[in-house]
Amino acid sequence: MDGLLLDPHLAMAEEATLGALLRCCARELCGPRGRLTTAGPYTLLRVAGTTIRVRAAGGIALRFEGPAEWLDDDTWRPLTSELLVELAAAELKDVEQDEDTAPHPREPYDGNDEFAAQVAASRDAVAALLTARARATPPRDPWLASEHALVSGHPFHPSPKAHTGPALTLHAPEAHARFPLRLLAVRADLVSTHGDATALDALGAAPPGYTLLPAHPWQADLLAAELREPLADGRLIDLGYTHPVTPTSSVRTVYEPVTGNCLKLSLDVRITNCVRKNAWYELAGAVELTRRLRPVFDRLAMRFPGTGWLPEPGSRSAALGTRLLEALGVIVREGPWQVCGPGVTPLLAGALAVPGSDGVPQAVRTHRQEDPLGWWKAYVERVAPPVLEAYFAHGVVLEPHVQNVLVGVDSTGLPVEVMFRDLEGTKLVAGRHDLSGLPARVGEAMTYEAGRGWNRVVYCLMVNHLAEVAATLAETGAPLPDLWAAARKALEEHAERYGRPEPLGRLLDGAPLPAKANLAVRWARAADRAAGYVSVASPFTRP
Repeated sequence: MDGLLLDPHLAMAEEATLGALLRCCARELCGPRGRLTTAGPYTLLRVAGTTIRVRAAGGIALRFEGPAEWLDDDTWRPLTSELLVELAAAELKDVEQDEDTAPHPREPYDGNDEFAAQVAASRDAVAALLTARARATPPRDPWLASEHALVSGHPFHPSPKAHTGPALTLHAPEAHARFPLRLLAVRADLVSTHGDATALDALGAAPPGYTLLPAHPWQADLLAAELREPLADGRLIDLGYTHPVTPTSSVRTVYEPVTGNCLKLSLDVRITNCVRKNAWYELAGAVELTRRLRPVFDRLAMRFPGTGWLPEPGSRSAALGTRLLEALGVIVREGPWQVCGPGVTPLLAGALAVPGSDGVPQAVRTHRQEDPLGWWKAYVERVAPPVLEAYFAHGVVLEPHVQNVLVGVDSTGLPVEVMFRDLEGTKLVAGRHDLSGLPARVGEAMTYEAGRGWNRVVYCLMVNHLAEVAATLAETGAPLPDLWAAARKALEEHAERYGRPEPLGRLLDGAPLPAKANLAVRWARAADRAAGYVSVASPFTRP
């Protein structure tokens, strides 16, 4: 850790890494076991028998103020991420012994020998991104600048920037990267397509008898050996590189400026919990969901003016076996500038949740500083009601976490529109839609059981999204209880429209909220879809 004294970016990365892991420990290990208390200005955590103290604010968002310390005999010493990893691992190994309480019990109980390295790799990645960012020029487009703002990643993930492969800073939004796509041409009889993907044809000129197929340059490098044979026999042609594109917050989805679309590309790189490839059923499912959701969003826009979404009208790949079909698959998504109204600027919600973000326009900062409660009311009214309406009235589970929602602001910085995106996480409530005629795996990937869907809605909307934006807004001086009282009032008005259904009533009455257990799923080395939930205290209280 001596290098922290010499490298300011590594010091910042250490602070972010320690904070994220400490939040995970508070939420998933200490809170559920009664080992989270307060003493004066400090929040106290007891992890693997060791007492830790830190000043905390922000409600369930847990924003830490000042350094965290651990009690060594009678002396408080600075806490490091390495020590906290050791303590968390010891606690998690102990939890594993009890199958009744383990989030993901498995045999044998052998721990996780990758965990410490993943946390350290994530910290080093943040430092590298900060270094690259300091040397780069940010996008002039305010929307893209907001997409590039999430330097530290998920605030409740133990290794938010952990990834496989050595090329992250060359392609990362946090580093303000721009790069050309690798342009392939696939023989016409081997094109696999769903819906309308003709927007891809504007990327270049394909030889006669071939169709264009863009690939992420990082992916093309990873696939070099597997592409050698189809390139040699003419099933594929390598056309070189396109004009520059800009990555959005997900890394593998890029903004393509010629057509104004976003392209969701396959990338065989594990980032946080998931390998970022387009599965075959997602290539088909995105287009099918787009078809089914058009009338739903038409109705939502009528009910809540300013509500929009980013459709995914087509996908394309090469029918060269399942492996390459998925590895080369690309989904076309409409860009936000095609959807938002005149005079409206789309911004990533995640940027609005980052304290002091340089990806937030000055007009927004000024409006939030001068009228935080008015700004917040407008924000909640834009974001929350369409999500609830989609679930209760239409049986649609949106995934409104901060990376899937774009908020449109007017010239004064006030929220006036909302756009929902990324159909991979959007689901249909099982039993409320006719999925006959679809391949079984496509239908399965498109649906959630009602209870699971509700948990996902509440977690994404309340815990991942509104709680984080509220905590950042509270730093302007707006009392957090006042913000949540305003949010509760706004949602109560809409709840009556649905007859105040039981799950919504419980939510508004202050029932505990489900929070995704990212620490547990990473410790278990499980797929992201296997993640469970822990309960956190609701910010709502009875009036």
